[in-house]
Amino acid sequence: MPLVVQLRGVAYAYPGGPPVLRDVDLAVEAGEFVAIAGPNGGGKTTLLRVALGLERPTHGAALLFGEPAQHATRRSRIGYLAQRARLGVEAPVTVRELVSAGLVARRGVLARPTAEDRARVEDAIARVDLTAQASRMVSRLSGGQQQRAFVAKALAARPELLVLDEPTAGVDVDAQESLARLLGELHRDLGVTILLVSHEFGAVESLVDRLVLVRGSIVFDGSPGALPPTWHDPSHVHV
Repeated sequence: MPLVVQLRGVAYAYPGGPPVLRDVDLAVEAGEFVAIAGPNGGGKTTLLRVALGLERPTHGAALLFGEPAQHATRRSRIGYLAQRARLGVEAPVTVRELVSAGLVARRGVLARPTAEDRARVEDAIARVDLTAQASRMVSRLSGGQQQRAFVAKALAARPELLVLDEPTAGVDVDAQESLARLLGELHRDLGVTILLVSHEFGAVESLVDRLVLVRGSIVFDGSPGALPPTWHDPSHVHV
């Protein structure tokens, strides 16, 4: 299978700071569902940002769809739900308007939406089970519904790679399980490659192909079922 993400000997340090990542090798094939976990400060989000070309590695190489990640030419192939995406949730926008914004990378800021664009928006809203709330203000939704609305925004352009950074932060267990079911359906029905960074991976444990534990370097990469019992809570990984 072609590689969607490839990190080779990657190291990263923020200016003036100690190394955050050291000697990281990671390959994600098309169609895989990979969960990335680890303790706070372990480098999970930094690894994700390097993989997406948002940070340049201090050493090594990061490739995205076979191109240097910082210069990848087809970013419309990526749906990205960044950490703390709900910071702007008080803005007076409806679910439909929020999801429509997910098409900007594909069609540009000034382009008028086409019938196909509108169909993609409605399909993305339906996939996250928010059709009945499409005209409601996002600020009026529950935390779990807001997260699903942001997932729909990431899905609107029908990406090949869906990246979610801590999507379950601040939502209850029911919302976590609902999001997990949604991601499982997307992976199964559409074959979307999924990279999920989370402290709470229990809800998706039965769905992911691989679990990657990061603590400066990758300390485990394999099936969740092969995770050593002493490491089973990846937010408290000890090496």
